[in-house]
Amino acid sequence: MKLNTRTIVAIGIGSAIFLVLNRFVAIPTPIPNTNISTAYAFLAFMAALFGPIAGALIGFIGHTLTDMLAYGSVWWSWVIASAVFGALVGFVSNRLAIERGETKMTDFVTFNVYQVLANLIAWVLVAPILDILIYSEPVNKVFTQGATAGLANLISVLILGTIFLFAYAKTKTQSGSLKEE
Repeated sequence: MKLNTRTIVAIGIGSAIFLVLNRFVAIPTPIPNTNISTAYAFLAFMAALFGPIAGALIGFIGHTLTDMLAYGSVWWSWVIASAVFGALVGFVSNRLAIERGETKMTDFVTFNVYQVLANLIAWVLVAPILDILIYSEPVNKVFTQGATAGLANLISVLILGTIFLFAYAKTKTQSGSLKEE
């Protein structure tokens, strides 16, 4: 997949919006350092529109910037998990008719199947395993954090990500909707 100007701009703007959402529009959970984040709904939306490379870069850059500004250091295991999540959801981009202005139920189901699988892989596997390997974190702690983050992100994407895709599709002209008189 080539990176065209539109995709590069989307990566820059997407990373900035991810940072703002992750930093200022997140709801804390009882699990330390774990939030319900609207940023992942936005990341899933952008990945679905622009593909896996853009999804991975938005997740990677956005999460890196968030960690640097919020904590002063980067927690690489979760940054990598954000990139993995964005990449995996991005693989749905060629399977959706959203860009053509179509809002088929099958598109929303497909999008949500991808995001559920991406959340499970990123937060229940990648983040905890990298926490253990990179930071020697306690197993119970990281799998609890990962499962909480995965469930919170899954619900956020299910609700907000689906709304974002539906609203975006409504801004597009449906293919074959213009008729010559």
